[in-house]
Amino acid sequence: MEGAVKLIYRSIYARLEGRRFSDLESLNSAIRPALEIHNNKPFSGRTYSRREQFEEIERNALGQLNPLRYEVNKQVMVTVMKNGYVRLGEDIHYYSVPYNYIGKKVKVLYTSIAVKIYYQYTLIASHRRNRIKYRYTTDENHLASQHRYTTEWSPEKFIQEAEAIHEDVTRYIIKVLEHKVYPEQAYKSCSGILSFARRVGAGRLADACRWADSLGQYNYPVIEEILRKRLDQLQHDDEPVSIPAHKNIRGKEYYQ
Repeated sequence: MEGAVKLIYRSIYARLEGRRFSDLESLNSAIRPALEIHNNKPFSGRTYSRREQFEEIERNALGQLNPLRYEVNKQVMVTVMKNGYVRLGEDIHYYSVPYNYIGKKVKVLYTSIAVKIYYQYTLIASHRRNRIKYRYTTDENHLASQHRYTTEWSPEKFIQEAEAIHEDVTRYIIKVLEHKVYPEQAYKSCSGILSFARRVGAGRLADACRWADSLGQYNYPVIEEILRKRLDQLQHDDEPVSIPAHKNIRGKEYYQ
């Protein structure tokens, strides 16, 4: 192989030496005729060329190329969650695995079109890749008989409920989900926040979400405090307010 590389370098590079190319396409255009000259030149001490040898002997022995383009697998180690899914962090999407692997450390190999999940070198699940955030891809055969239903709480459910209230509420709920490593950690906050639409009205909740967003705080207690003190009724060009420390505000650790 090294010898072949040396031959190509000597026969092609020498013809291009000193020339300048602005892009790969122009470089390839210059290489092609030099390569043809190299392939059609007779071997040293023989009466035939590389091209003639290929056409007479090698071409018929070649098989068809794989129609699928080769793609390197990416991989990540994850733990199967209690609900029987693994999280592919690159897409923030969830894939089911057989329920008996809950709590196990597994390897996820994925390409642009497929996601395969292995446990100790054994393939336990295979899915078509889906890049829609906060969605779940499920194989019903992976679920225990008592769990073969769609979970009541899911990111999709909370986002849909928020969309029915106000776009500012939707934006805030998405950020609540994003500020947790796993969306499941934010479900209790999301449920509580959305319940305020029934208790104080959609308008007040939307205003409270805008205030909390401007403060960069994404949890249930801050929305509750804003509504209780009616800070949502202040104009946004008023003097900025800060949420004081309060014994009822437990902080993010409470919801982890």
